[in-house]
Amino acid sequence: MKIERALISVFDKTGVVELAKTLEEMNVEILSTGGTYKVLQEASIKVVDVSEYTKFPEIMNGRVKTINPLIGGGLLGLRDEHENDAKENNIQWIDLVICNLYPFAEATSKENCDEALALENIDIGGPTMIRAAAKNLGWVCVAVDP
Repeated sequence: MKIERALISVFDKTGVVELAKTLEEMNVEILSTGGTYKVLQEASIKVVDVSEYTKFPEIMNGRVKTINPLIGGGLLGLRDEHENDAKENNIQWIDLVICNLYPFAEATSKENCDEALALENIDIGGPTMIRAAAKNLGWVCVAVDP
């Protein structure tokens, strides 16, 4: 499988710069969100902010970043069946998802964890991207422990 476009969105950023540099050397377009985007940009890696890519800002204090048809369609579209839908809706294929999730178990095991902290550590976009990539096995690769 040839990887032309990758979406990187990680809570734990360990090793993400090195991985992104390798992708950049392979001429892979890299899309990224919030904090991951900043880390990659600071490392002088060519990266496109998901908000720029989707033409829709991160909203609700970062709760909504990747929940967007351009992301979902880019991950879920069957390349041999959905080409027309993709073209009609300006959807570009995403070939690789690199994502790890908020540390819900760690956060909720803290003595001082309250409802607000617990709720903020429920990841929505990450599992959605991971499951979309996994559902499109054969067209999209997924890495959850980069």
